[in-house]
Amino acid sequence: MAEPTTASAFGSVELRGGHARAVLVPALGGKITELWFDDRQWLWHNAQLPFRVPVAGASYPLTADSGGFDECFPSVTPCALPSIVRGAGGRELPDHGELWSQRPVLTLVTGQDGHRAHLVWTGECLPYQFERTLTVTPQGEVRCDYAVTNVGELKIPFLWSAHPLLPLRGETRLELPEGARVRVWTEHGVDLGGAGAEHRWPRLRSGGQLLDLSTPARAWKKPFACMLYIDLPDGEHVLRVSEGDAQIAAVVKTADVPQLGLWLNAGGWNPLPRTSWLPWRKPAPYFNLGFAPAIGAPGALSDALGAWNGAHWIEPGTTRTWTVTWTGGRPTTDDRR
Repeated sequence: MAEPTTASAFGSVELRGGHARAVLVPALGGKITELWFDDRQWLWHNAQLPFRVPVAGASYPLTADSGGFDECFPSVTPCALPSIVRGAGGRELPDHGELWSQRPVLTLVTGQDGHRAHLVWTGECLPYQFERTLTVTPQGEVRCDYAVTNVGELKIPFLWSAHPLLPLRGETRLELPEGARVRVWTEHGVDLGGAGAEHRWPRLRSGGQLLDLSTPARAWKKPFACMLYIDLPDGEHVLRVSEGDAQIAAVVKTADVPQLGLWLNAGGWNPLPRTSWLPWRKPAPYFNLGFAPAIGAPGALSDALGAWNGAHWIEPGTTRTWTVTWTGGRPTTDDRR
Protein backbone atom coordinates (compact mmCIF):
# COMPACT_ATOMS: atom_id res chain seq x y z
CA MET A 1 0.00 0.00 0.00
CA ALA A 2 1.35 3.43 -0.94
CA GLU A 3 2.15 5.85 1.86
CA PRO A 4 -0.24 8.79 2.26
CA THR A 5 1.30 12.08 1.16
CA THR A 6 -1.27 14.65 2.28
CA ALA A 7 -1.96 15.93 5.77
CA SER A 8 -5.65 15.07 5.54
CA ALA A 9 -4.76 11.38 5.30
CA PHE A 10 -3.55 11.50 8.92
CA GLY A 11 -6.42 13.56 10.33
CA SER A 12 -5.92 17.30 10.28
CA VAL A 13 -7.35 20.32 12.09
CA GLU A 14 -7.92 23.58 10.22
CA LEU A 15 -8.22 26.94 11.99
CA ARG A 16 -9.48 30.07 10.18
CA GLY A 17 -9.68 33.74 11.00
CA GLY A 18 -9.76 36.82 8.78
CA HIS A 19 -7.55 36.19 5.76
CA ALA A 20 -5.45 33.53 7.57
CA ARG A 21 -5.74 29.82 8.11
CA ALA A 22 -3.53 27.11 9.54
CA VAL A 23 -3.68 23.33 9.16
CA LEU A 24 -2.07 21.15 11.81
CA VAL A 25 -1.77 17.37 12.19
CA PRO A 26 -1.51 15.88 15.72
CA ALA A 27 -0.37 12.50 14.36
CA LEU A 28 2.67 14.18 12.77
CA GLY A 29 3.99 15.55 16.05
CA GLY A 30 1.63 18.52 15.96
CA LYS A 31 3.22 19.71 12.71
CA ILE A 32 1.62 22.71 11.00
CA THR A 33 1.43 21.55 7.39
CA GLU A 34 -0.17 24.65 5.84
CA LEU A 35 0.02 28.32 6.77
CA TRP A 36 -2.10 30.60 4.58
CA PHE A 37 -2.31 34.38 4.32
CA ASP A 38 -4.72 35.55 1.63
CA ASP A 39 -4.34 33.06 -1.23
CA ARG A 40 -0.69 32.16 -0.47
CA GLN A 41 0.36 28.93 1.28
CA TRP A 42 3.84 29.68 2.64
CA LEU A 43 5.24 26.40 3.96
CA TRP A 44 7.68 24.33 1.88
CA HIS A 45 6.81 20.69 1.24
CA ASN A 46 9.42 18.07 0.37
CA ALA A 47 8.37 16.28 -2.83
CA GLN A 48 11.05 13.61 -2.17
CA LEU A 49 9.96 12.73 1.36
CA PRO A 50 6.20 12.35 1.89
CA PHE A 51 4.51 12.83 5.24
CA ARG A 52 4.64 9.73 7.41
CA VAL A 53 3.87 8.89 11.03
CA PRO A 54 7.06 9.72 12.97
CA VAL A 55 9.01 7.13 14.90
CA ALA A 56 11.01 8.06 17.99
CA GLY A 57 14.70 7.33 17.43
CA ALA A 58 14.45 7.54 13.64
CA SER A 59 16.56 9.96 11.63
CA TYR A 60 14.76 13.28 11.24
CA PRO A 61 16.48 14.25 7.95
CA LEU A 62 15.81 10.84 6.39
CA THR A 63 12.27 10.21 7.64
CA ALA A 64 10.60 13.41 8.88
CA ASP A 65 12.10 16.34 6.96
CA SER A 66 8.93 16.57 4.88
CA GLY A 67 8.44 20.29 5.28
CA GLY A 68 5.89 22.28 7.22
CA PHE A 69 6.37 23.76 10.69
CA ASP A 70 7.69 21.72 13.64
CA GLU A 71 8.84 22.71 17.13
CA CYS A 72 12.40 21.88 18.25
CA PHE A 73 12.90 21.30 21.99
CA PRO A 74 14.98 20.78 24.18
CA SER A 75 17.72 20.78 21.51
CA VAL A 76 17.75 21.40 17.77
CA THR A 77 20.58 19.11 16.70
CA PRO A 78 21.46 15.79 18.38
CA CYS A 79 23.91 15.85 21.26
CA ALA A 80 24.84 14.32 24.60
CA LEU A 81 24.29 16.44 27.68
CA PRO A 82 27.48 17.32 29.55
CA SER A 83 28.07 16.38 33.17
CA ILE A 84 27.18 19.88 34.40
CA VAL A 85 23.50 18.93 33.88
CA ARG A 86 22.78 17.29 37.22
CA GLY A 87 20.85 14.07 36.95
CA ALA A 88 21.05 13.96 33.14
CA GLY A 89 24.76 14.12 32.24
CA GLY A 90 25.53 11.88 29.27
CA ARG A 91 21.89 11.64 28.22
CA GLU A 92 21.42 11.66 24.43
CA LEU A 93 19.03 14.23 22.92
CA PRO A 94 17.60 13.44 19.46
CA ASP A 95 17.85 15.48 16.27
CA HIS A 96 15.30 18.33 16.10
CA GLY A 97 14.36 17.55 19.69
CA GLU A 98 11.72 15.07 20.81
CA LEU A 99 8.42 16.84 20.10
CA TRP A 100 8.20 15.95 16.38
CA SER A 101 8.13 12.22 17.17
CA GLN A 102 5.30 12.43 19.74
CA ARG A 103 1.56 12.75 19.26
CA PRO A 104 0.59 15.67 21.53
CA VAL A 105 -2.67 15.89 23.46
CA LEU A 106 -5.00 18.23 21.54
CA THR A 107 -7.82 20.45 22.83
CA LEU A 108 -9.85 22.70 20.48
CA VAL A 109 -11.48 25.89 21.76
CA THR A 110 -13.40 28.69 20.06
CA GLY A 111 -13.35 32.02 21.87
CA GLN A 112 -13.79 35.71 21.19
CA ASP A 113 -10.12 36.00 20.20
CA GLY A 114 -10.44 33.26 17.56
CA HIS A 115 -10.16 29.52 17.04
CA ARG A 116 -7.51 27.86 19.22
CA ALA A 117 -5.71 24.53 19.23
CA HIS A 118 -3.94 23.73 22.51
CA LEU A 119 -1.29 21.00 22.25
CA VAL A 120 0.67 19.41 25.10
CA TRP A 121 3.81 17.28 24.86
CA THR A 122 5.51 15.45 27.75
CA GLY A 123 9.30 15.31 27.98
CA GLU A 124 11.07 11.98 27.85
CA CYS A 125 14.76 12.90 27.94
CA LEU A 126 14.17 15.65 30.50
CA PRO A 127 11.26 16.26 32.92
CA TYR A 128 9.11 18.96 31.31
CA GLN A 129 5.70 19.69 29.85
CA PHE A 130 5.70 21.69 26.61
CA GLU A 131 2.55 23.53 25.48
CA ARG A 132 1.71 25.44 22.32
CA THR A 133 -1.60 27.25 21.87
CA LEU A 134 -2.20 28.11 18.23
CA THR A 135 -4.79 30.85 17.72
CA VAL A 136 -6.01 32.20 14.37
CA THR A 137 -7.60 35.55 15.17
CA PRO A 138 -10.43 37.38 13.40
CA GLN A 139 -7.79 39.96 12.37
CA GLY A 140 -5.92 37.32 10.37
CA GLU A 141 -3.00 36.75 12.76
CA VAL A 142 -1.65 33.32 13.67
CA ARG A 143 -0.47 33.52 17.27
CA CYS A 144 1.64 30.84 18.91
CA ASP A 145 1.66 31.05 22.72
CA TYR A 146 4.20 28.76 24.36
CA ALA A 147 4.69 27.49 27.90
CA VAL A 148 7.29 25.06 29.25
CA THR A 149 7.08 23.78 32.82
CA ASN A 150 9.85 21.97 34.66
CA VAL A 151 8.07 19.07 36.39
CA GLY A 152 11.26 17.64 37.90
CA GLU A 153 13.28 18.33 41.04
CA LEU A 154 16.39 19.80 39.39
CA LYS A 155 16.82 22.75 37.05
CA ILE A 156 16.97 21.78 33.38
CA PRO A 157 18.64 23.46 30.38
CA PHE A 158 16.99 23.91 27.01
CA LEU A 159 17.05 25.39 23.55
CA TRP A 160 13.86 26.09 21.62
CA SER A 161 13.37 26.88 17.97
CA ALA A 162 10.29 27.12 15.84
CA HIS A 163 11.04 25.23 12.63
CA PRO A 164 8.95 26.53 9.73
CA LEU A 165 10.43 25.79 6.31
CA LEU A 166 9.63 28.17 3.47
CA PRO A 167 10.54 27.92 -0.23
CA LEU A 168 13.74 29.74 -1.21
CA ARG A 169 13.42 31.42 -4.59
CA GLY A 170 15.37 34.01 -6.56
CA GLU A 171 12.96 36.76 -5.49
CA THR A 172 12.95 35.80 -1.79
CA ARG A 173 13.96 38.77 0.34
CA LEU A 174 14.72 38.90 4.08
CA GLU A 175 14.10 42.00 6.19
CA LEU A 176 15.91 41.73 9.52
CA PRO A 177 17.51 44.28 11.88
CA GLU A 178 20.36 46.02 10.05
CA GLY A 179 23.71 45.45 11.73
CA ALA A 180 22.53 42.66 14.04
CA ARG A 181 25.24 40.20 15.05
CA VAL A 182 25.28 37.02 12.95
CA ARG A 183 27.12 33.89 14.07
CA VAL A 184 27.85 30.93 11.81
CA TRP A 185 26.91 27.44 12.95
CA THR A 186 27.28 25.26 9.83
CA GLU A 187 28.22 25.91 6.19
CA HIS A 188 28.17 23.88 2.98
CA GLY A 189 29.62 25.04 -0.32
CA VAL A 190 30.57 28.47 1.01
CA ASP A 191 33.26 29.72 3.40
CA LEU A 192 31.85 32.10 6.01
CA GLY A 193 34.66 31.55 8.48
CA GLY A 194 33.48 28.34 10.14
CA ALA A 195 31.52 27.69 13.30
CA GLY A 196 31.46 30.71 15.59
CA ALA A 197 32.56 33.26 12.99
CA GLU A 198 30.82 36.61 13.49
CA HIS A 199 29.35 38.98 10.91
CA ARG A 200 26.81 41.81 10.74
CA TRP A 201 23.52 41.48 8.94
CA PRO A 202 23.00 41.43 5.99
CA ARG A 203 26.56 41.39 4.53
CA LEU A 204 28.65 38.37 5.37
CA ARG A 205 32.26 38.05 4.27
CA SER A 206 33.36 35.01 2.28
CA GLY A 207 37.06 35.36 1.61
CA GLY A 208 37.46 38.71 -0.11
CA GLN A 209 33.81 38.91 -1.12
CA LEU A 210 30.82 40.36 0.72
CA LEU A 211 27.62 38.36 0.32
CA ASP A 212 24.35 40.25 0.71
CA LEU A 213 22.08 37.66 2.32
CA SER A 214 19.01 39.89 2.26
CA THR A 215 18.43 38.18 -1.12
CA PRO A 216 19.99 34.81 -0.21
CA ALA A 217 19.37 32.85 -3.42
CA ARG A 218 21.25 35.54 -5.36
CA ALA A 219 24.10 36.04 -2.89
CA TRP A 220 26.35 33.19 -4.08
CA LYS A 221 26.60 31.81 -7.61
CA LYS A 222 27.24 28.22 -6.54
CA PRO A 223 24.96 25.84 -4.58
CA PHE A 224 25.37 26.47 -0.86
CA ALA A 225 23.71 26.05 2.50
CA CYS A 226 24.39 27.51 5.92
CA MET A 227 22.90 27.73 9.39
CA LEU A 228 23.19 31.14 11.02
CA TYR A 229 22.07 32.57 14.36
CA ILE A 230 21.12 36.24 14.56
CA ASP A 231 21.12 37.99 17.93
CA LEU A 232 18.16 40.36 17.86
CA PRO A 233 18.58 43.86 19.36
CA ASP A 234 16.43 44.75 22.36
CA GLY A 235 12.80 45.54 21.60
CA GLU A 236 9.99 44.24 19.45
CA HIS A 237 10.71 43.23 15.86
CA VAL A 238 8.83 42.27 12.75
CA LEU A 239 11.04 39.75 10.94
CA ARG A 240 9.93 39.49 7.31
CA VAL A 241 10.23 37.21 4.32
CA SER A 242 8.82 38.74 1.16
CA GLU A 243 8.37 37.82 -2.48
CA GLY A 244 7.09 40.62 -4.68
CA ASP A 245 3.95 42.01 -3.04
CA ALA A 246 3.48 39.02 -0.69
CA GLN A 247 5.02 38.67 2.74
CA ILE A 248 5.06 36.55 5.88
CA ALA A 249 6.41 37.95 9.13
CA ALA A 250 7.16 36.83 12.69
CA VAL A 251 6.54 39.39 15.44
CA VAL A 252 8.74 38.77 18.49
CA LYS A 253 9.94 40.53 21.65
CA THR A 254 13.60 39.88 22.30
CA ALA A 255 13.05 39.84 26.06
CA ASP A 256 11.35 36.49 25.39
CA VAL A 257 12.76 35.35 22.02
CA PRO A 258 16.30 36.71 21.64
CA GLN A 259 17.49 34.92 18.49
CA LEU A 260 16.49 34.07 14.94
CA GLY A 261 17.85 30.86 13.49
CA LEU A 262 18.29 31.16 9.74
CA TRP A 263 18.77 28.06 7.57
CA LEU A 264 19.55 29.00 3.98
CA ASN A 265 19.63 26.09 1.55
CA ALA A 266 20.19 27.18 -2.04
CA GLY A 267 20.73 23.70 -3.41
CA GLY A 268 23.72 23.05 -1.18
CA TRP A 269 22.46 20.29 1.14
CA ASN A 270 20.30 17.20 0.73
CA PRO A 271 20.89 14.21 3.05
CA LEU A 272 18.83 11.70 1.05
CA PRO A 273 20.85 8.78 -0.36
CA ARG A 274 20.92 7.72 -3.98
CA THR A 275 18.28 5.13 -4.81
CA SER A 276 19.34 1.51 -5.32
CA TRP A 277 17.56 1.31 -8.68
CA LEU A 278 19.02 4.58 -10.03
CA PRO A 279 22.37 4.83 -8.21
CA TRP A 280 23.79 7.30 -10.74
CA ARG A 281 21.05 9.85 -10.10
CA LYS A 282 21.54 12.25 -7.23
CA PRO A 283 18.53 13.36 -5.18
CA ALA A 284 17.15 16.68 -6.37
CA PRO A 285 18.59 19.66 -4.47
CA TYR A 286 16.55 21.37 -1.80
CA PHE A 287 15.77 25.07 -2.06
CA ASN A 288 14.32 26.05 1.29
CA LEU A 289 14.58 28.57 4.07
CA GLY A 290 14.29 27.84 7.77
CA PHE A 291 12.98 31.05 9.38
CA ALA A 292 13.23 30.11 13.02
CA PRO A 293 12.55 32.36 16.02
CA ALA A 294 14.69 30.84 18.75
CA ILE A 295 15.62 30.87 22.42
CA GLY A 296 19.30 30.04 22.74
CA ALA A 297 22.08 29.19 20.31
CA PRO A 298 23.57 27.29 18.58
CA GLY A 299 21.56 24.21 17.62
CA ALA A 300 23.26 21.69 19.90
CA LEU A 301 22.38 22.11 23.56
CA SER A 302 25.79 20.70 24.51
CA ASP A 303 27.54 23.52 22.62
CA ALA A 304 25.10 26.09 24.01
CA LEU A 305 26.11 24.91 27.48
CA GLY A 306 29.76 25.17 26.47
CA ALA A 307 31.65 27.68 24.34
CA TRP A 308 28.61 29.55 23.01
CA ASN A 309 27.16 30.06 26.50
CA GLY A 310 23.72 30.28 24.90
CA ALA A 311 21.58 27.79 26.84
CA HIS A 312 18.59 28.74 28.98
CA TRP A 313 17.46 27.10 32.21
CA ILE A 314 14.15 26.44 33.96
CA GLU A 315 14.04 26.02 37.72
CA PRO A 316 11.99 23.16 39.26
CA GLY A 317 8.27 23.86 39.42
CA THR A 318 8.48 27.00 37.27
CA THR A 319 7.11 27.85 33.83
CA ARG A 320 8.71 29.81 30.98
CA THR A 321 6.30 31.51 28.54
CA TRP A 322 6.72 33.36 25.24
CA THR A 323 4.75 34.30 22.12
CA VAL A 324 5.44 34.48 18.38
CA THR A 325 2.77 36.06 16.17
CA TRP A 326 2.76 35.31 12.45
CA THR A 327 1.23 37.78 10.03
CA GLY A 328 1.06 37.95 6.26
CA GLY A 329 -0.36 39.56 3.19
CA ARG A 330 0.81 42.69 1.43
CA PRO A 331 3.74 44.59 3.00
CA THR A 332 2.86 47.58 5.15
CA THR A 333 4.85 50.59 6.30
CA ASP A 334 4.44 49.58 9.96
CA ASP A 335 7.54 47.56 10.78
CA ARG A 336 7.21 47.96 14.58
CA ARG A 337 10.98 48.10 14.93
